[in-house]
Amino acid sequence: MAKFRYRMQSILNIKYQLETQAKMEVGRAQMLLNEELEKQQALIDRKEAYIEEGRRMRKETVHVNDLRDNRNAMLIMDEMIAVQRSMVRRAEEVLEKARAKLTEIMQERKMHEKLKEKALLQFLEEEKAAEFKVVDELTSYTYGQRGKENGNGS
Repeated sequence: MAKFRYRMQSILNIKYQLETQAKMEVGRAQMLLNEELEKQQALIDRKEAYIEEGRRMRKETVHVNDLRDNRNAMLIMDEMIAVQRSMVRRAEEVLEKARAKLTEIMQERKMHEKLKEKALLQFLEEEKAAEFKVVDELTSYTYGQRGKENGNGS
């Protein structure tokens, strides 16, 4: 029996490699997004600490400069949080692009796998037909030989 060889196996192998790379890109993008979200949460926590500090200062006797510094720190934190939100949005966009690319690559790989399956089925059918033909020829030959033996023996 002949061995099955998929003529586009090298393309399928490349699709597997591309899929692996795309999965790694998605992983890196997810890590980047997680880092940006952690930074954002740290900034929000820091702002909450400033707010709490401002509340505490209002209950006690404090200097106006301390209150002003606290207010300025909160305003700066608002700006930093806004910048960080844009960083998070960018990281989310990168992640979505990486996921879309991965999805596309996976679809292409699955298409090539289906083509390989169809080629294998066609190969098996051709092998079965060839085997049937050989068996048929052997049967015809054997039957023909018996006929000759019976015809010559009389």
